[in-house]
Amino acid sequence: MTSLRKRMIRELELHRKSPRTIEAYVTAVAQLARHYGRSPDCVTIEEVRDFLHHLITERKLAFSSCNQKLAGIRFFYRHVLGREEVNLRIPAKRSGKLPEPLGRREIARLLQATTNVKHRVLLMTCYATGLRVSELVYLRPEDVHSERMLIHVRQGKGRKDRYTLLSPRLLEELRAYWRTCRPHEWLFFGGDRNAPLPVGTAQKVYYTAKRRAGIERGHGIHTLRHSFATHLMEAGVDLPTLQRLLGHASLATTAKYLHVTSKHLQNVRSPLELLRMPEPTDTAE
Repeated sequence: MTSLRKRMIRELELHRKSPRTIEAYVTAVAQLARHYGRSPDCVTIEEVRDFLHHLITERKLAFSSCNQKLAGIRFFYRHVLGREEVNLRIPAKRSGKLPEPLGRREIARLLQATTNVKHRVLLMTCYATGLRVSELVYLRPEDVHSERMLIHVRQGKGRKDRYTLLSPRLLEELRAYWRTCRPHEWLFFGGDRNAPLPVGTAQKVYYTAKRRAGIERGHGIHTLRHSFATHLMEAGVDLPTLQRLLGHASLATTAKYLHVTSKHLQNVRSPLELLRMPEPTDTAE
């Protein structure tokens, strides 16, 4: 580990950043260094802007991904190199795309398409709890509170703890999974049983199941979180409760699911249905 990396990790820990944030920020600076083939403290601000331009135009990264990398690079310049005058920003331009949840039958097909017990329970847990994938892979067996029928989410986004649902059906599946796989430190472990399943591996599990199930809609494993929120809203769960379950800081973020739920449109009739039109008459040619 280089001295710069050690200094950056120390500063991030002093700022009480979460382990996941530390990993993301250090990775961003490492990618910047690899892009130019030299130490990041020798990269100019203009070169940083060129790097960000490369991420946006050539790698086609989403705004959120670019913004996270920018935050890591900005932290490095300000708090590690002591260059407080550095002012790096990316104009925020979100896509405005709506969540694309799967239907209940599609979810069932997705789960049936998995042949591995751990993979099936992983996807089922993601859908049943609405967790972000980064929260999902960091679950520990002790986070499953069977007596209270809750799952404890530790240090989710914004370093906030919360609780989400534990359904009886999921509890039954988790118990069967525990008897088969015997997870110890992490509920869903990777190749190393002492390490959590990598996020990239969880994504691959989802894409494999999606392909086997013949599902074309939706994107990554985050689609299961969208499906959780949409299906609960259609079942009548109110926005503030859903906000707490999802761990949203703003109710406005949760409200986007109003645009994709079908419940509020069930009693709305198309204006075409209200038109009174004369019966068509056949005309002989």
